[in-house]
Amino acid sequence: MDTQTLKTFLTLANVKNFTQTARLMYIAQSTVTNRIAELEKEVGKPLFVRSKKNISLTREGVVFLDYARRILDLEELSIKELNSPAFSRTPLRVGTTSTIYECYLAPVLQNMLQKENGYAINLVISHSVNLLQSLQDGLFDLVFTYEPLQKTGYHCHLFRTDRLLLVALPESVRQRPAVRKEELPSLNYLFCNFALQEVGQFIRELFPPLYQFSFEIDNSTKLIDYLLKGIGCSFLPDGLVQPYLENGSLASIDLLDFEAPRINCYECFPEGREPAILL
Repeated sequence: MDTQTLKTFLTLANVKNFTQTARLMYIAQSTVTNRIAELEKEVGKPLFVRSKKNISLTREGVVFLDYARRILDLEELSIKELNSPAFSRTPLRVGTTSTIYECYLAPVLQNMLQKENGYAINLVISHSVNLLQSLQDGLFDLVFTYEPLQKTGYHCHLFRTDRLLLVALPESVRQRPAVRKEELPSLNYLFCNFALQEVGQFIRELFPPLYQFSFEIDNSTKLIDYLLKGIGCSFLPDGLVQPYLENGSLASIDLLDFEAPRINCYECFPEGREPAILL
């Protein structure tokens, strides 16, 4: 199983066309066919369902797709590190969610880069589930996530705890400084899909079943721009909105008959490989 075969598999899985795959990879179509046939023989399972009009991944192909991506990611990472001009530095591969980065990590990393620290830092921003899987695949030395990793061979510590605040423009808050649970559906609520802990479920249960929000997004940091333009309100971590509360561009709405949950952030790393810059 070589990397060119895996790249051919990934390209074909993406474009779902042998001719287009051959064109994108600058190889003959017969080469694409042969590589896929060899790969299927090697894994012992059919990876594609073929028909006259199109092709699609089999159930086994969907599973193998994730592994193929991770194998190629590891290869790319190893080559990059070995050929880096900073190879004399200690590589530090850090993964984080966007919100944790914006709230806590950005100033720390900026401070590190302003002075000689002996590290060659590689930062990746992604979702908690992806970060934890990549940590276990050896792609990271340290990750900051909203999900704990409870697995032998890894350390996982509480990093920060955030409160959720219901925030909007000050003008909107002056008109409605406090809200009851039953009044929430009357607000123009912008929903951030917190796919973590019990937070996402908590927010959904504040609204009627099958309630349709006017706007949904999976990245809380991107909601700020909408709120600053006077579009609705939303629950966001206090670490994220604190600068806006302090300068008066946003304000928080009091909760009268219910409380919002707290969000825990975690730092996770392999046992025996504790990074020297744990925060």
